[in-house]
Amino acid sequence: MKKNTAVEKIKAPELITSGWLNTPQPVTLASLRGKVVLMHAFQMLCPGCVQQGIPQTQQVFNEFDPERVAVIGLHTVFEHHAVMGRDALEVFAYEYRLRFPIGIDKPNEQHSIPHTMMTYHMQGTPTTILIDKTGHLRLHKFGHVSDFLLGVSIGTLLAEEVSDEELAASAEQPGDAQSGCDEEGCRV
Repeated sequence: MKKNTAVEKIKAPELITSGWLNTPQPVTLASLRGKVVLMHAFQMLCPGCVQQGIPQTQQVFNEFDPERVAVIGLHTVFEHHAVMGRDALEVFAYEYRLRFPIGIDKPNEQHSIPHTMMTYHMQGTPTTILIDKTGHLRLHKFGHVSDFLLGVSIGTLLAEEVSDEELAASAEQPGDAQSGCDEEGCRV
């Protein structure tokens, strides 16, 4: 497989956010066990996010059964911090008619890279992450992912059979931010 595309089965670390849009309560990965999770990390001022990643994410949100596929955005600001605050994100989400839940990556006091972005070793935005039904990272890709590859990847994860015992066991395992990841991301 291509570098930084497929990853070994490592537990997805929990998201570290300072707030959420489009959801009445914060979303946790633990609460999404049993579903395939598409997480799209973006910035409002990222051309690749606005032109490709965000429309693709909204389309997945519109097309897939929410009982089987959870779609979440992660607004992760690593530059132009002053102009990409919560108020601007709310306007952006309204204007672009984004309906999927959007977590706001928690700023890092010691670094310009926010917490979840650092934990996942993201290289930038857009970043597409797929998490399987048991909470394991299965795709971690910086840059645009083709609609075909994303659709096939989601379909493959949906087709995987997972027993109740596997789901229960996965709920007991904490996410590991380090195993299988380095400064270039999480990969095989």
